[in-house]
Amino acid sequence: MKKLIAAVIFATFFIAGAVQAQDVMEIVKKANHTSYYQGTDGRAMVDMEILDDQGRSRSRQFVILRRDDGEADAGQKFYVFFNKPADVKKMAFMVWKNIDRDDDRWLYLPALDLVKRIAASDERTSFVGSHFFYEDVSGRGIDEDTHELVEETDELYVIKSVPKDKGKTEFAYYKNWIHKSSSLPIKTEYYDDNDRNYRTYTALKVEMVDGHPTVTASQMSDNTGGGKTTMSYSEVKYDVGLPEDIFTERYLRKAPRQYLK
Repeated sequence: MKKLIAAVIFATFFIAGAVQAQDVMEIVKKANHTSYYQGTDGRAMVDMEILDDQGRSRSRQFVILRRDDGEADAGQKFYVFFNKPADVKKMAFMVWKNIDRDDDRWLYLPALDLVKRIAASDERTSFVGSHFFYEDVSGRGIDEDTHELVEETDELYVIKSVPKDKGKTEFAYYKNWIHKSSSLPIKTEYYDDNDRNYRTYTALKVEMVDGHPTVTASQMSDNTGGGKTTMSYSEVKYDVGLPEDIFTERYLRKAPRQYLK
């Protein structure tokens, strides 16, 4: 009888753990979809302000285009074209998100007329001198981490995510605060091996655009070195009808201006 009771208790906990893990993954998948996959494609103008640890400010202005490959929440392509200031004007950045391997990333430097491949090891480095990383712009694969629900309130899920390959990241883990009604992550904290929160993302403003909840202002803060970067989104549109061929190396040198206006 004791063995039977023990087996029942074990099975109950095993099933509960499996259900919880499944539920957590569904929360993460929905948050990832809402952050990066709403509509079949999208366009936005972005104004970036970079504030360093001494209060000095720099700005960037660019257009970001995004197109899904067709399969739900799978392959995806990003194209970023810089308008201002003069030192980055006509610079372009492109990402092909892959399911079964590292993402492909390219950066076009107009002053050198050079297309540069960005190595997978560089995806967690500064995006054009800001406090955002390249990976922050196009998203991190949800299967790269293990996820655990660590807190729940009436309005929020708090998910702790630990990288499966710790050699590829500078963080030990991160926490996402996901808004239940919109499924948008409204805050992300990155922690080092000493459990120190050294980097924080915050959604500053959320609006409904074409029926989709959309972050229209966000901020990344350096909690150790100081400084922060704010991005403000305008002219946001979904389901624009972007052709696939503009997300190719050819259009890094020759920008598809009809889709950038």
